[in-house]
Amino acid sequence: MKVLLINGSPRKEGCTYTALCEVAKTLEENGVETEIYWVGAKPVAGCIACGKCATTGKCVFDDDGVNDIAARLSEIDGIVVGSPVYYASPSGQIESFLDRLFYAGIGFDGKLGAAVVSCRRGGASAAFDALNKYFMMNCMPVVSSQYWNQVHGNTPNEVKKDEEGMQTMRTLGRNMAWLLKCIEKGRENGVEAPKREPVARTNFIR
Repeated sequence: MKVLLINGSPRKEGCTYTALCEVAKTLEENGVETEIYWVGAKPVAGCIACGKCATTGKCVFDDDGVNDIAARLSEIDGIVVGSPVYYASPSGQIESFLDRLFYAGIGFDGKLGAAVVSCRRGGASAAFDALNKYFMMNCMPVVSSQYWNQVHGNTPNEVKKDEEGMQTMRTLGRNMAWLLKCIEKGRENGVEAPKREPVARTNFIR
């Protein structure tokens, strides 16, 4: 079992990273392999809706890690996406990254998903909600914790002093590990994943 934690902050080892590390440490303590992937500090191209990924299985932009992660989805059982809060939203880098990663919708069914946000004071729940929508539109069970998955602080050291926030991260890690083990046991005992119907795509005028 493996969980990929995606750090969507332009600061490689800042507050978001501190929160993700607490989740990763708890997952490892519960027998789940982890990897933290940093999106980086350079601009990430946004999705241009060209549709090429639906036929080629990869994005036409190939310089920022999206295709590398997409190619490795088969080895990943869960995804935790972390972001700082910018104007009550996730960072621009992580939104562009996820728009392109999820656009083709290939390989996400049944994988666990969770979001983590870091903020100074407010806007956390709105950013948290935006990240969770990627999972909810792709048949991914969303893992919860004891509160919204958020930490507060201006520095990593301040985040570590957010006792409730750090506890929330640990609870998230334990819940994700438990659900992964439940799914694995179910699979071993013949419990199959739900069969999807062909997707019906409509708009509001037809």
